[in-house]
Amino acid sequence: MSLPETAQHTRLFRSQIVARRFDDQSLRILESVLACKDVKSIMQTRSSLKDFMRSESLAVIRELSQRTVEQKLSVVEFFVRAFALIGDIESCLALKYEGLLLRDIKSSADQWMRVSYEEWLNFAEHSLDNGFHAVARQVNFFC
Repeated sequence: MSLPETAQHTRLFRSQIVARRFDDQSLRILESVLACKDVKSIMQTRSSLKDFMRSESLAVIRELSQRTVEQKLSVVEFFVRAFALIGDIESCLALKYEGLLLRDIKSSADQWMRVSYEEWLNFAEHSLDNGFHAVARQVNFFC
């Protein structure tokens, strides 16, 4: 993808997020943005998107306070996937943890939300692999 196309797709992705379109199409646009062959450009784009997504995710999460648990989880999962694509592992793991906690809290009322031992263990392993030892230790509380 050329640099002008990358810039156009970046603007399109940002507009999707501002319009609160948290779907697979938005993630495909993000993937296309990150397919640029120019290493310097892709590093700048990732950094810019990381800052943008951190800011937007905080605003969106505040907006979700009156939404259903299912809606909250859907948006959190979108951001987890987007941060993973961007390469922001810290934000990815932080939101994954929040999603698991939300499910765990709500699982007493809705059994399908129950977080399995394997999910907690998988999360702990990802946390350890990425240097977040304190988070991984907290997971022991849930296992």
